[in-house]
Amino acid sequence: MNRFLSKSSSMELIRAVQALPIQTVYDQEKHRLALLDAAGNEQVFFRLPLTLSYSAEGQLQDDAVVNYVILLIQSGNCALGYFEDGVNLDHKVFRSYMVRKKQGKSQIKYLKTKGKSRAGSRVRLGETVEFFENINERLQSYFEEHEVHRIAISCSKTLIPYLYSSKVATPFAKSDPRLYKIPKHIHTPIYEVMLDANKFLQRGELIYDEAQQQFVSELLNDDTEYIAPEEEEDDFWD
Repeated sequence: MNRFLSKSSSMELIRAVQALPIQTVYDQEKHRLALLDAAGNEQVFFRLPLTLSYSAEGQLQDDAVVNYVILLIQSGNCALGYFEDGVNLDHKVFRSYMVRKKQGKSQIKYLKTKGKSRAGSRVRLGETVEFFENINERLQSYFEEHEVHRIAISCSKTLIPYLYSSKVATPFAKSDPRLYKIPKHIHTPIYEVMLDANKFLQRGELIYDEAQQQFVSELLNDDTEYIAPEEEEDDFWD
């Protein structure tokens, strides 16, 4: 089961948990708290809003301003932007001719199964190279001009190597602890889709089994601001 909370309600929930004799474990990569039972078993997960800063020592830094980049990449489409405390200050959308029209398959996937390329394929590959160079150039400008605390990314495993092997270097490593894989299915990246992803990232999300409903109800008071989930269920990125 899922329950979405506003940023203020998320802070209230965290303070309520900290006031109780409940053991928690913070996962930096997933930016979420695991609430444990007396035996140390995980019973409830709480994904924190990306705009909330939480230290490895378990301290909520509610007055900290979180700067982050959202990077959404699919074959031939990319939307990326720079955000401060949830507000988008700059964005860019890139499109590229990477998909074979008849097969509906990206040139990268086609070459893995068919091997040699023809003239049209070389054009698509050339645009693929330029596509990732443009992305990394914009990312570099964000990292040069701002202090970036988190990098929220949604990108298929097939395209990840091309992001990091571009002649224009990505301004962060694959192992950068600031990386955050967006736990939500992302539609074709355009500006509006990026803004929807940002709304999702600004919410807290309680994730629990039905058997934990009473426990969750006790954690939340009647004044907790509840945000209804979107019509589509959120799927984890892979």
